[in-house]
Amino acid sequence: MDMQLTDKCAFISGSTQGIGYAIARALLREGAAVVINGRDETRVQQSVATLQAEVPGSTVTGIAADFANAADVRRLLDELGSVDILVNNVGLFDVTPFADIPDDDWARYFEVNVMSGVRLSRELLPAMLESGWGRVVFVGSESGVNVPADMLHYGATKAASLAVSNGLAKLTRGTGVTVNTILGGPTFSDGVAATVESIAETQGMPADALKAAIIGQNRTTLVERFLEPDEIANLAVYLASPLSSATNGAAVRADGGVLTGML
Repeated sequence: MDMQLTDKCAFISGSTQGIGYAIARALLREGAAVVINGRDETRVQQSVATLQAEVPGSTVTGIAADFANAADVRRLLDELGSVDILVNNVGLFDVTPFADIPDDDWARYFEVNVMSGVRLSRELLPAMLESGWGRVVFVGSESGVNVPADMLHYGATKAASLAVSNGLAKLTRGTGVTVNTILGGPTFSDGVAATVESIAETQGMPADALKAAIIGQNRTTLVERFLEPDEIANLAVYLASPLSSATNGAAVRADGGVLTGML
């Protein structure tokens, strides 16, 4: 299927690995020009080179910036200019008991997980509205709907990001611009893999056994496995494309059946 993206330019925050990287690669394969992002300049350029090798002839560049630093974000936006597609993907997550999460961590999670989308959308959405076409995709999580007890700061910020996305969509009324959120399920991204390996080492058990145990504890999953980043990326590409013109203000599930509600 032609996703009609050959004349579009996309920016994806937090895209040197994991879901963001998978989205970048998928968009490049559909002919879009892509700007990726990460905190470390060397890592960004390495990812650019890898994407160019994986998708020969593609147009991909990178800008390093730390979304915990508002000045860094301002510099990124000045360098970036306008884009047709914004994918708000960058985010922090960790498994931490509620009583052990200090105020500084709450502030840092809000700064990255919520304010990244606020700052990028505030800068880039007006040009989309003026041109009459654009796509804003928030990479959210089922944890923003069913907040986990051991990841409260993550779930709460994902819920806030979902609210931002819903409100922004109302600003697009009558235009060719859409704003949507993907409610992703447990995904075996690079960050999740590192967390699983760290916990497994601490508990003295094989990482694969812990991975299976984590999914086994989730009684609502219908696929009974971790999702792969490419499975989230496939939905992101659709929502970023002209083919998704009737989908706006939506929270679209790619959760493997974790959420038990019908919507």
